[in-house]
Amino acid sequence: MSKNVLITGASGGFGTLTTKLLLQKGYAVVATMRNASTKNKDVAAELQAAGAKIVEIDVTSTDSVNAGVQKAIELLGSLDIVINNAGVGCAGMIEHFTPEDMQRLFDINVFGIQRINRAVLPHMRQQGSGLIVYISSLLGRITMPFYGIYNASKWAVEAMAENYRAELSSFGVEQAIIEPGGYLTGFVENLVVPSDSSRVAAYGDFMNVPQQMGAAFFEFVNNTPQQRPERVAEAILALLEAPAGQRPFRTPVDFLGMADALKPYNDQLAAITEGLYKNMQLDGLLKVQQKARV
Repeated sequence: MSKNVLITGASGGFGTLTTKLLLQKGYAVVATMRNASTKNKDVAAELQAAGAKIVEIDVTSTDSVNAGVQKAIELLGSLDIVINNAGVGCAGMIEHFTPEDMQRLFDINVFGIQRINRAVLPHMRQQGSGLIVYISSLLGRITMPFYGIYNASKWAVEAMAENYRAELSSFGVEQAIIEPGGYLTGFVENLVVPSDSSRVAAYGDFMNVPQQMGAAFFEFVNNTPQQRPERVAEAILALLEAPAGQRPFRTPVDFLGMADALKPYNDQLAAITEGLYKNMQLDGLLKVQQKARV
């Protein structure tokens, strides 16, 4: 596969690290972000100096996404790989989040991906090849208390990727999911918190539990040197470097013990999916068919 890449959410965390690594490895990268000339101008300048082409995209705006993707295709000449990385987390009692809070998070984590995919897929289907990568989470496979709407959004992302996999395989467009564990990046500084505090008192001393859990997690990560965010960028690179059509559909990236525990879960789901598709004589949809460039 050619090496023309568009990545969303390149202004921090996994996005910045992945952009830098891909540039080092010879990929042509359009790094997209919001506020490239204001709030994120320093990181935009840094990535541009490293060789990235900077395009402003707000994944919550269909017009912004459509214009940004078109510009990316013009800059690169073609678009071979899309990394849906833009996302936001949350922290708090799920009851305390209003529907509007939930909508804000889903607008980025779920609807943002749909906007990007709808913008890039006509191009990929026409050229008969492509790879779409979804930066999900281990919390898209299991749930943890106090991350409820984030869990829900990432479970939705996993379901979307499953469906796109079947619906696009015959057009040569491959899907792959990266499932990071918890890492200490700028992501944790931008968590969505509940806007409704009117129910806090009713929870009493239980309101102390999320903070205690968070403190324990931070200590755990700090004491696990391998749990570096660079490992996620390295996993994305390894996925892109693998032969087209032979990439793993799910790749957990975690060194706290959860990835090993979840591997049998992922393997079992894969076996169930393959069995169901075979029974319906649809198993061919799980194998991507490269029609043009590889």
